[in-house]
Amino acid sequence: MAGHSHWAGIKHKKAAIDNKRGKLWSKLSKAIIVAARSGGGDPSMNLALRYAINDAKAVSMPKDNIERAIKKGTGELEGGNFEEVVYEGYGPGGVAVLCDILTDNRNRTAPEVRKIFEIAGGKLGATGCVAWMFARKGLLVIEKSKTDEETLLELALEAGADDVKNEEDRFEILCEVEAFAGVCEAVDAAEIETEVREIARIPKDTVDLDVETAKKVLKMMDKLDDHDDVQSVAANSNIPEEAL
Repeated sequence: MAGHSHWAGIKHKKAAIDNKRGKLWSKLSKAIIVAARSGGGDPSMNLALRYAINDAKAVSMPKDNIERAIKKGTGELEGGNFEEVVYEGYGPGGVAVLCDILTDNRNRTAPEVRKIFEIAGGKLGATGCVAWMFARKGLLVIEKSKTDEETLLELALEAGADDVKNEEDRFEILCEVEAFAGVCEAVDAAEIETEVREIARIPKDTVDLDVETAKKVLKMMDKLDDHDDVQSVAANSNIPEEAL
């Protein structure tokens, strides 16, 4: 778990840079389009859309961009022809890697993602080869300077969280997807600032890596995360501090 939250923190710190390059807005627009297409354009009735809009607002995406993406998803505007795909395989050290993809052209995306795996010394696998090693969970990461464990534990469990982990300089709240909105609202009501909040692929077990292998895994995940069609990437690696 610690390995995943390390990566989540790195990914969110990159968000400001990605935002300047325009990549992050593009990815978030895709997420809004797909959520609106599958559950309708009303965020009060569509939880996935509400999460996607919240993510977009968190990085200052303009209201017009958000509304345009919703309209593409509901069919009011053209350009919402994305499909959800999961690519999975193995990276350096046999680490299981799983990518959530939104693409309008599988024939373009698949070979590009395969090449990233192969350059890193990994291999793209068949559907289902590693997905069983991960569970979809709500994840919130909070720096210890923002609150104390007793306060956070009481608040999170009352809001429906499964667990609060004490990890070095941060707390990690884990919950079922259905409880995520309630936990986020409780944390916001208590005015506790979060470093990370997302619906994530959490590994059920992790693989300990040496520093050099961990660096290769991080480099591969970084390349995947930079791909325009990759919405999120997860691995079951436990990353040593020295590699970070």
